[in-house]
Amino acid sequence: MIELNKENFDAEVVQHQGVVLVDYWGPKCEHCMALMPDVEELASKYGDKVKFAKVNASENRRLCIAQKVLGLPVIQFWVNGEKVAELTKDDATRDNIEAKLKELA
Repeated sequence: MIELNKENFDAEVVQHQGVVLVDYWGPKCEHCMALMPDVEELASKYGDKVKFAKVNASENRRLCIAQKVLGLPVIQFWVNGEKVAELTKDDATRDNIEAKLKELA
């Protein structure tokens, strides 16, 4: 999984041709930490079709604000540089993430 920050976000996400999953998480967010192993497992399963990346929200506050990420966890789906879907808080489950991956990949 690629670690994103304001320096590489455009190159890795906006300029990428294809599907990108961006996981916004925080070290003090219990739901984020519980979800992380599921996202990493999905990355190994779908990594040949989808680019997986994550943003540590506590270290990249301005990037989160720019992307209108106001709570955690947030899973964004980008296709060819356009944000096409977003799962937040209670909707950010392994099953919902995998369903969206199957739809987009």
